[in-house]
Amino acid sequence: MSESNMPLAYRMCPTTIDEYVGQEHILSKDKMLYRLIKADRLSSIILWGPPGCGKTSLARVIAKSTKNRFEKLNAVSAGVSDIKRVVDESKNLLMNPSGRTVLFIDEIHRFNKLQQDALLPYVENGTIILIGATTENPYFSVNKALISRSTLFKLEPLENKHVVQVLENALSNKEKGLGSYELKVEDGVTEYIAELSGGDVRVALNALEIAALTTEMNANGEIEITKEIAAECIQKKKAQFDKNGDSHYDNISAFIKSMRGGDADAVLFYLARALYAGEDPMFLARRIVICASEDVGMANSNALVVANAAMQAVHQIGMPEARLLLAHAATYVARSPKSNAAYLGINQALSDVENKDTGTIPMHIRNAPAEGMEDFGYGVGYKYPHDFPNHEVEQQYLPDKMLGTKYYVPDETEEKLK
Repeated sequence: MSESNMPLAYRMCPTTIDEYVGQEHILSKDKMLYRLIKADRLSSIILWGPPGCGKTSLARVIAKSTKNRFEKLNAVSAGVSDIKRVVDESKNLLMNPSGRTVLFIDEIHRFNKLQQDALLPYVENGTIILIGATTENPYFSVNKALISRSTLFKLEPLENKHVVQVLENALSNKEKGLGSYELKVEDGVTEYIAELSGGDVRVALNALEIAALTTEMNANGEIEITKEIAAECIQKKKAQFDKNGDSHYDNISAFIKSMRGGDADAVLFYLARALYAGEDPMFLARRIVICASEDVGMANSNALVVANAAMQAVHQIGMPEARLLLAHAATYVARSPKSNAAYLGINQALSDVENKDTGTIPMHIRNAPAEGMEDFGYGVGYKYPHDFPNHEVEQQYLPDKMLGTKYYVPDETEEKLK
C-alpha cells in the first residue's frame, strides 16, 4: 500500500524528534530522552501512557534517527520464536555490523512472563535495545527485572493545544496531509475535535480525515467542515480510562478520597467518569458502603444505613437509574461529618491480637452452656447490666493483661450516643 493511501493518522506521524508534538516533560531539548535520541545513544526504555498519546510515533522517530538495526513486534501476535529470530539476526555481523538492534515491542504488557524473561539476557548485554510501549502500569504488568534494566518514561494524554497543533499541521501539509484539498474549516472546529478526542490524537486525525473525505463540495467547490459535521465524524468522546486498566484504580482512589475529604462535586465527577467508562455499579456501591463505615463511622451512623440501602437498590434496579442511587449515597457520605475511630480501633486491636500475649478471657464473662461448668468458674460473678440503674454496671471485660487498653477513642465530630 502506498503511503498516500494510508490513514491520515499514519501519514502525519513525525519523522524527526523536532517534529514531535507534546510530551515536553520528557522531550524538551534539555531533557534526557531528547538528548539520547539526538545523539543515537539510546538505552532500553519503556514508554507508559494512554492510547493515542504518541508512544508509537516516538518509536518511529527513533527508528528514523538511529543507525542501529530497527525491528518492530506486537506482543499480541509475537512469541519467543520471534524474539530469538531478532536476536540471531542482530548477532549476524553481515546483516548487522553494529551487533545491536533497537526492538520496539508494542503492547509489551501482553507478553507473558516466559516471553519477557526471554528478552532479559539480551537487554542486559546490550544486544537488544528495548523500546516497550504499554497502556498498563508496567509495575504491575512488566517483569520487574526487565523494568530494572530499562528507563521508564510516563507519557501523558496530549493537551488540547497539542491536538489542535497536529490538526492544523494536517490541514496545511500538502504532501502528507490535507493541504491539497479545498477545505473551508469553520472557526473553532479543530478545538472542538480536540476536546472530543480526549487527548487521543489518532481519534482526532481520523475524525478530520472522515469529515474531509465524506463531505460534499459546496457551490464554490469547497469542502466545508462545520462543528456539526465534525461531531458526526468523530467517535463518541472517549472515556478517560479503561475500566480494566490501571486508570481504573486511579479513578476509584480519587472517588473514595473525595468522599473522605467531603468534596461532593469531585465525588460526582469521579462517579460520572466511572459510569461513563462502564464501571460495574455494584463495585461503586460497595466502595460507598465501605467509606460510610470506615470514614464516616460513628460521626453519622445513618450514612451506613443510606449506603447499604443504596447498594441493595442498585442491585435490584440496575442502570441507568442506578446512577441516581449512587449519586445520592455518595454525596450523603461526602457531606457527612467524619470519624475513623472505629476503623483505627479495630486495626489496633487486630494488631495486638496478632502480635501480643493478650491473656485469657475473664471467667465471669465466659460462656457456661453445660451443667457443671460453673463449678469451674465459668460465668460466675457476671453482673447482668439490665439489673442495674441506667442498664450499666462496672465490671471487668478485658483480660488482665489488656486492662487499661484503649481502642475506641471518640472524637468531637461523633454523635453523642444516648
